[in-house]
Amino acid sequence: MSGPISLEPGGSEQDTLAIRLAGTTRSPRRRPPWALDDTTLAIRLPRRGSGEEAVSELAAELADRIGPAVHPYEVAALLEAEGLSASLINERYGHPNLFSLASALYERVPRTFPEPAPGPDPWRPDTLRCLLRGVLFALPGLAYLLTAPLWNAGGHAPALIVAGLVSWAWGQALGHRAHLRMATGRREAGRTLLAGAPAGAVVATAVAALPADGGPVTLVAAAQSAYLAAAGVLLVLGRERLLLAALSPLLAGACVLPWWEPGPALRTGLPLLALLATLTVTGWVLRDALALPASAGATRPRLLWSLPYGLFGLAAGVLVLLEGREEPYAVIVLTLSMGPAEWLLYRYRGLSVAALRATATPAGFLLRSAGILGLCLIAYLAPLLPAALLTGADPVALLLLAAVLWTALLLQAFGAAWSSAGICLAAAGGAGAVVLFRLPPGTALALPLSCGAAALCLSACALWLLGRPAPHA
Repeated sequence: MSGPISLEPGGSEQDTLAIRLAGTTRSPRRRPPWALDDTTLAIRLPRRGSGEEAVSELAAELADRIGPAVHPYEVAALLEAEGLSASLINERYGHPNLFSLASALYERVPRTFPEPAPGPDPWRPDTLRCLLRGVLFALPGLAYLLTAPLWNAGGHAPALIVAGLVSWAWGQALGHRAHLRMATGRREAGRTLLAGAPAGAVVATAVAALPADGGPVTLVAAAQSAYLAAAGVLLVLGRERLLLAALSPLLAGACVLPWWEPGPALRTGLPLLALLATLTVTGWVLRDALALPASAGATRPRLLWSLPYGLFGLAAGVLVLLEGREEPYAVIVLTLSMGPAEWLLYRYRGLSVAALRATATPAGFLLRSAGILGLCLIAYLAPLLPAALLTGADPVALLLLAAVLWTALLLQAFGAAWSSAGICLAAAGGAGAVVLFRLPPGTALALPLSCGAAALCLSACALWLLGRPAPHA
């Protein structure tokens, strides 16, 4: 279809008499009601009144498809697709050609631009997987419950705490690096985990040997570090169900404790069995990952890119340790809440994409983004309040610490790792210095004040970074 010569309706060519030989050479067929009743020469004037009525009827019939058109040529294409012939356009609608009728219809029908049908949410979370990950973060604590009568918490805890902090920081950095490598291929991520996980376990054990003075507790720290390294590999590679199966001996032992004393052999054997199962499953998963073909042209990301994630892991570990020093059960609550926290991170991204589609100005998106951030924070913190009251923990300190952790994770999800790591390190350093040196305002207020200031700074950073459309596009 090509563009027409400009022939507007109502021109001089419409004012003359028309001579037409109607249907003398056409094959016989059923005549439409507007056709002439004879096959003789006819002299007639254009029927302007009836043509206008027919155009109005056609406009009403096709209004839902003409309304979204942005140019009369779109209407012309529609009419051509409907099969309107040149003779029909001239005789029934009183227009000389297709484009004249299209222009008339385009002017009659108001412009309507309906919203497109909403597409699928690209950030729809896997609810079962998120909840399972929260449970898996807390299940290893059953090993300490089973072995509690066999070790001295006061003398052995420092070595295990130091090993746990190092493992946590190393695991955060290694997990980030492995996910970067996952973008090039699962085999490359497996190679990164195979090299990094054992190294992290060795470093954590070596650091734990310092407060343990090389005593038997070093072996316990080594077992703890080996488990954390293996579990991190399984979580990065998405094999949560295998990790749950490997931890089933701990579940079985903890379930019988209220009614039966298993004895030292089972108290020691069940955690060792869970550790052995975890290591075995991890080796099997890594073998499958390394058996995949290598990606061509894969490049190694810089180590510096993963450093802020490790620093955040260290800062988060210190903050959780300071909370657990006063309220041990609060650590269990926080650990279990990591599953819902991950689910809400996905929901935040999905809601932000929906807000991006629903707003037309930067200011409107900023307001929606602030509302989404507040909604997600409330949804995360609301269940923690009754949990804190049930466990006897200070709800203010627990809620502020949870807000810091979730907002920092949100910033990390969008690549703002250095800002979140710096704020969390400042909060951990300030609260730790007050507790260690017994500085004012005192140990009871150190953590709430530090976490409160950090939560405000992190929220401001989140609004400044995520209140703009660009990060969500």
